[in-house]
Amino acid sequence: MQDIPITSEHLTLGQFLKLAGLIGSGGEVKTYLMETSIQVNGEHDNRRGRKLFPGDILVVEKGDPFRIVGMDPQDL
Repeated sequence: MQDIPITSEHLTLGQFLKLAGLIGSGGEVKTYLMETSIQVNGEHDNRRGRKLFPGDILVVEKGDPFRIVGMDPQDL
């Protein structure tokens, strides 16, 4: 499982895709979500504005899971 650290309360699914290195720019989000199966906490979701919080688990195309982890900005 790969941890994705965030320093804010939440991030969107579109922001996650960019942060995880799955897309190169925000302009790719819509197309990527139309072509790729993503599960958030075991449920399919393709809304780019979906809010993700620390503890959420994402699986992209049956690959290795990602976990959203809250971090104190001073720890990064």
